[in-house]
Parts: sequence; C-alpha cells; structure tokens
Amino acid sequence: MARKDRLYDLIQILKDGALHRAEDLAHTTSVSLRTLYRDMDTLKASGVPVRGERGMGYQMTARYTLPPLNLSRTELEALHLGLAAVGEAKDEELSAAARALAARIDGVLPEDRAAASGWNFATYPFADAARGFEHMPPLRQAIRTQQKMRVTVQGTAKTVRPLGLDYWGRVWTLTCWCETPAGFETMRVDQITNVTALPATFVDEPGKTLVDYHKDRR
Repeated sequence: MARKDRLYDLIQILKDGALHRAEDLAHTTSVSLRTLYRDMDTLKASGVPVRGERGMGYQMTARYTLPPLNLSRTELEALHLGLAAVGEAKDEELSAAARALAARIDGVLPEDRAAASGWNFATYPFADAARGFEHMPPLRQAIRTQQKMRVTVQGTAKTVRPLGLDYWGRVWTLTCWCETPAGFETMRVDQITNVTALPATFVDEPGKTLVDYHKDRR
C-alpha cells in the first residue's frame, strides 16, 4: 500500500474519536509498529488533530472532514499558489490558516513530491513563493506562442526563449534557452523582477528545445 493511502486509511480509522491501540492500527494497515509510529508523527506534523503517544494509543477529534480528493498536477499548483497568496494577507488569522493548511498538504503528499529537493515553505517562505506571480501569465503566453522575452533576474537582463515552467512543491522555475551567453538556463520565477515580450519569435532548432534540455540532463 502506498504511504499516502495508508495515511488516509489511518485518518478514516481515527476520525471516530475513539482511542485506538498502536498495535491494532499497525495490524490493520499491515505495517510494523515502528512504521506506524512514524506515520502518526507525520499526521501530527501535518496538522491532523491526533492525540496520543507510543504505548498509550491514539485518537483524533476533527470539526471538519473532507472526502478524499484526487488533484491533477495543475490543480495542486493552483492550490499552492492560492495558499501562498493568502499566506501574505494582512489578516493574521487567514494567514496562519493558510500556513497550517499548507503543512497538512505537505504531510500527505507522496514522499517523492513533498520532498522534492526541500522546496517547501520551511525553506522558501510564503513571501518568496508569492513573489513573481505577476510574471506567470506572460511567461505562459510566451511559451505557447514561442515569443522571445527579455527577462531580468537579480539585476541581470537576458534575452531568452522560454521553453517550460516547472513546479517544485512551492517554487516555480523557468527553463529557457539564453541567447547570450548561448545555452540552457533554469531560473526561479520568484527571482525574476521584470519580463518584456520582444517582437521576435523563435522556431524549434536542434539543440535548443526543451527535449534537448532534458536529454542533456540525463
């Protein structure tokens, strides 16, 4: 059973509010006690209201329980972007709620996604994640229409061919072909300070496409 499915099963068991022995939970989910303890620690760290400790049993009380949701990659990106924006709100209660919800989401994501190089709010705060949102529409448009862009990153302006946007849990990166110096480059969108569409467009050329970029990385 995948870990995310096991965590969900544990939530379903615990949401009755009763006290459950760790041994019984481990048996039901077909894992060792050691793994069960790690799972419970993960649920707690994710903000799930689990009460209890090793040797005493566990129980959960929650005011709201949502049914399981299967999100597409784009929907998950939209959720994280929205949380980052709310996290910067002046309303302290909403900001705190956004951060708590983000932590819960991180806790139930598959390990390979949640731990993607440590790109999370613990490393990059909400302000960093929210910075650069305004550049997303023109960058997406430039990728679709193969429009050259003038991009300024940390004070340095570059003429680039935008090839793709990637999402790493909390931080977006732009993969592009730089005209000068010639070569592929990946830049964090939150570090981009200005983007300007140039009149020139580009066509796919051998050695300068997104496919070539991924080949070079192998």
